[in-house]
Amino acid sequence: MIDDLYQEIILDHSKKPRNFGHLDASSAHAEGFNPLCGDRLTLEILLEGDVVKDARFVGAGCAISVASASLMTETLKGKTRAEAEKLFERFHQLLTNDAANADDLGKLAVFSGVREYPARVKCATLAWHTLKAALENSDEEVSTE
Repeated sequence: MIDDLYQEIILDHSKKPRNFGHLDASSAHAEGFNPLCGDRLTLEILLEGDVVKDARFVGAGCAISVASASLMTETLKGKTRAEAEKLFERFHQLLTNDAANADDLGKLAVFSGVREYPARVKCATLAWHTLKAALENSDEEVSTE
């Protein structure tokens, strides 16, 4: 079962995260923290109108947390705010609902195995809850607790 959790794509994105680093300019940002395991990240988003032009993150965390942030930032580019919010909901369903279907989530479907490890769900969703806070212009640090 551990193979399901650490699939090749998750390992690749955790070792070589995409979109890691600060943006020169951002429209929105938020900070997230998972006190259970110490994962911490800052997410920066550049919006052009209502479209996510760019998204980047900095921070440190476990393989699941880093891979989730990496894949999330890749997936967000070109999406509208409404599409990003819907993606948050779909990803959250994937990790919390056994009946959730991953057909429309592309590469993000690799995280479906995480729901079998409840403690790791918070690792996978940290970046996503941070995204939601950034889109809502929240100044408060996001916590998975």
